[in-house]
Amino acid sequence: MAGSPPPSVVVIGSYNQDLTWRCESFPVPGETIFGRFVTGPGGKGSNQAVAAARAGAATRFIGAVGNDVFGAQAAAFHRTEGIDSHFIVKARHPTGTAGILVNRPGQNEIVVAPGANAAIRPADVPERLIRGARVVVCQNETTLEMNARAFALARAVGALTVLNPAPMRADFDRRLLATTDVLIPNETEFSALTRLLPACRIIARAGSPVAHNPAARQPAAEEWMQKLPDPVLHALARAMGPATVIVTLGERGCLVSQADGYFCVPAFKGIRVVDTTGAGDAFVGGFAAGLVRFDGDMRRAAHFANAVAALSVTKAGTAPSMPSAPAIARFLKRHPAI
Repeated sequence: MAGSPPPSVVVIGSYNQDLTWRCESFPVPGETIFGRFVTGPGGKGSNQAVAAARAGAATRFIGAVGNDVFGAQAAAFHRTEGIDSHFIVKARHPTGTAGILVNRPGQNEIVVAPGANAAIRPADVPERLIRGARVVVCQNETTLEMNARAFALARAVGALTVLNPAPMRADFDRRLLATTDVLIPNETEFSALTRLLPACRIIARAGSPVAHNPAARQPAAEEWMQKLPDPVLHALARAMGPATVIVTLGERGCLVSQADGYFCVPAFKGIRVVDTTGAGDAFVGGFAAGLVRFDGDMRRAAHFANAVAALSVTKAGTAPSMPSAPAIARFLKRHPAI
């Protein structure tokens, strides 16, 4: 808005309309089950912007929508959240959608149709929308060319760049890591990156539980990661390139790897899980807000992000589950940093 100071956090990314079915258990192939349906705002970029804004950071969002009812709802929703949003309308494409199944324990399965998100182009984001930001956040639900453009602009204006490589893609361009200051993958994304990067593959083979038994069953990403000692995770993170790599580890919290060493930030215990769908986005948005709030202190920002993520899983939905600043403050008062 005219006369307002520039936002401290700028998120460039996706907006999707979430179409969510809650069910007792996930259907198996060929099975039809009953569920309960809700719809609402989502998309990794939008969710992260909502999380940052609700956590107290002045936030701008840049993304694309179609010329349809979901696109109109996106703009209205962001206005109610106080987000300075810039939606590029792609009239030949529908607004992105996500079909989400959530089972009784709160786990999820998701199918995303990118729609307008896949049509955003580097020229859609002028430098003036980045200028003044302290943190610029991207993910992998829009175009990789857009991410490269956003981070180049961010570096030019002195902003810290944060990449959440989700969802991990086969066409991911590892050159983006050279302009990434903070990389935030989950276990699955981290495992995929180790297979993509040659230096990581060497370290991973040495630390893998099946390295000396090629005939053994290859473990799932989460299982493999759980068996790797923290020093090996740190070594893998160092081989990825960014100055800071934060690996989110679910119930175990997160590991923060930097050039001078690593530390772990434990997750909060005793949380009643309702829906884990937006937890990763809550962490990223909360971390961006925490970086601003704590003037770049990674440990405090990660602890803050853990709190935002913990609160998000106690409610259903993605964007609607992002906690407010007062709720986060009350939570942290009961759970101070270690």
